[in-house]
Amino acid sequence: MRSLRLIAALAILLPLPAEAHRAWMLPSSTILSGEDGWATFDTAVSNDLFVFEHVPMRLDGLIVTGPDGNAVKAENATTGKFRSSFDLHLVRAGTYRASVANEFLFANYKLNGETKRWRGRVENFEREIPREAQDLKLTQSFQRTETFVTLGKPNTAALAPTGKGLELRADTHPNNLAAGETARFTLLLDGVPAPGIEVEIVRGGARYRDKPGEMRMKSGSDGSIAVTWPEAGMYWLGAEMQDDKASLPKARRRATYNATFEVLPQ
Repeated sequence: MRSLRLIAALAILLPLPAEAHRAWMLPSSTILSGEDGWATFDTAVSNDLFVFEHVPMRLDGLIVTGPDGNAVKAENATTGKFRSSFDLHLVRAGTYRASVANEFLFANYKLNGETKRWRGRVENFEREIPREAQDLKLTQSFQRTETFVTLGKPNTAALAPTGKGLELRADTHPNNLAAGETARFTLLLDGVPAPGIEVEIVRGGARYRDKPGEMRMKSGSDGSIAVTWPEAGMYWLGAEMQDDKASLPKARRRATYNATFEVLPQ
């Protein structure tokens, strides 16, 4: 089980090219009506978007934020061979955000001529890495994967940024997207607009197309991106950055953000 977690975590750290593994969360519905409702969420790391064929995403860092900005309990959480799932009972009108957010330190080093890998918390680093380790390379990783569901009239309390890691400020509501229209978002790094962040957007069902049809762009000087949706469907958005501003000396910082949106016909 420990090795499975490490594989999943390392997969999330892979770069953005089309052949890379992608982390995603997929809701059964994004817009519901009535006084209450249920949504089921699947989450995994895979080569093909929204297809269970690699490893599940662990739910250790799962946080669901309700329409009033407070935490909501997920139900029936389970992790299988290829995916993790959970249910959400929506009992209050408005928008919910489901996120898996984690912070880890990854180490690669050599010990007695053998290559070793370690994943853990920053505070455990000095205690768990041998002092005689050689060729030590550290990466401090911030990972966030999320999606959005609305019951009735949408609102924005659940969308407030946390101010930690790489996030997306929804200047256009994520449950109000339509084919042919342009949505505007802002990439934030630790709560501050982040320019020059590489973003990839892919519509689901790519395994059934000759060309994946990715859209690629970089955030502007104010961290903003504008996305014109070519057609209806479920879309994955991925962003990644790296720099040398980790909290540990000589460590690299890497932040990744993944989100799933439903784009409806006009």
